[in-house]
Amino acid sequence: MTASERTTRPGPVSRTTAYEPRPAAAAPGLRKGPTLFALALGTFAIGTGEFGSNGIIQLFAADLDASIPVATYAISAYAFGVMIGSPAITLLAARANRRTLLLGLIALFLVGNVLSAVAPNIATLVVFRFITGSVQGAYFGAGAVVAAYVYGPGKGGRAFATVMGGLTVATVLGSPLGTLVGQHAGWRATYWTVIGLGLLAGAALLAWLPRTDDLRGGSVAHELGALRRLHVWLMVAVAALGISSIFAVYTFIGPFITDAARQSPSLIPVALAVFGLGMAFGNYFGGQAADRHGSRPLIYGFGYVLVLLVAIGLFGTEILILLPALFGVGATMMFAIPTIQVRLTEFAPEAPTLMGALNLAALNLANSLGAIGGAVTLGARWGTLSTVWAGFVLTTAGLILYLTTVGRKRTALTPTRSPA
Repeated sequence: MTASERTTRPGPVSRTTAYEPRPAAAAPGLRKGPTLFALALGTFAIGTGEFGSNGIIQLFAADLDASIPVATYAISAYAFGVMIGSPAITLLAARANRRTLLLGLIALFLVGNVLSAVAPNIATLVVFRFITGSVQGAYFGAGAVVAAYVYGPGKGGRAFATVMGGLTVATVLGSPLGTLVGQHAGWRATYWTVIGLGLLAGAALLAWLPRTDDLRGGSVAHELGALRRLHVWLMVAVAALGISSIFAVYTFIGPFITDAARQSPSLIPVALAVFGLGMAFGNYFGGQAADRHGSRPLIYGFGYVLVLLVAIGLFGTEILILLPALFGVGATMMFAIPTIQVRLTEFAPEAPTLMGALNLAALNLANSLGAIGGAVTLGARWGTLSTVWAGFVLTTAGLILYLTTVGRKRTALTPTRSPA
């Protein structure tokens, strides 16, 4: 089978062909460290804008004369931007060089945040957050392609983990920073701070992204062809169901600390940081494992988190059990996510940017599923810690779906991996 046939045939392929091609020798002047830093800085800015918005919802609700439920539409609009806008942008920009696409996305990110910072009412803020959210998935997809180009063949998991790394750091540093700025200088200052980070990221991308035709895009037909593959949509469903437990926990960390464990609210930022550190830890090692161990990181990640969810559900009232378990949930779930990206791109090797956008769309759907599932258990008055059982059911469904469909098919169809 020729290289071109491997690139266009449907279904799984070896991990060495999972991303757009890399030349046999590195491009002249390619600077690996600065390029990867620039990509991660972009996701840090994006993540700070996303998570920082959650911390200032009460502030912009009061200023724009909106109730808290109505103000949450701005948060939901961002998620819908990721789920709907990002894949649409990726398809429209299919032929664009990934460098050009990333610079354009950062420009759109800046525009969206400037508009958010000057929004005169809640309705316009909702629209502007949708525009801003449409950047996220497309950026992750294109960024993963560039990172894979820099890393070289067989390291697609590490590439995606590098780009995702900026988002995990945002949960530890960016979100508290954005919230702190909003509390002391007003909610609009949070978005101006995010704009400053975006300008730094844009300058870094402009300076350090490689200028090469190897990063040119493909045809829209190839991208659309990927959407006709059942395995792609099965993986999206696996991600949306399986990862939802992270949000069935993260969304309710505040009540876990104050109501279940009966600790001071001052411990909530510590718990959030512990969770974020777990995410960063799991993301780093999950990227390496995705390139070396096939589907096992996904299976182990989903499996171990089920054990941790049971521990929280039964013993989460003890703070010395709750905090390590929060670290573990963040770590095990993030350990699985790079493998999801590698599997998606194996099923559609000619559309890696779109697969990255779909992965982020699935994670935002997981966010909604986890939060809704937790709200249902709380509404049923099953107790503060009951949200973890909603996550348990959803992740179990994702694991079963993977083992009975995509995992089984991949075992049957994947050829022997060629040497890296």
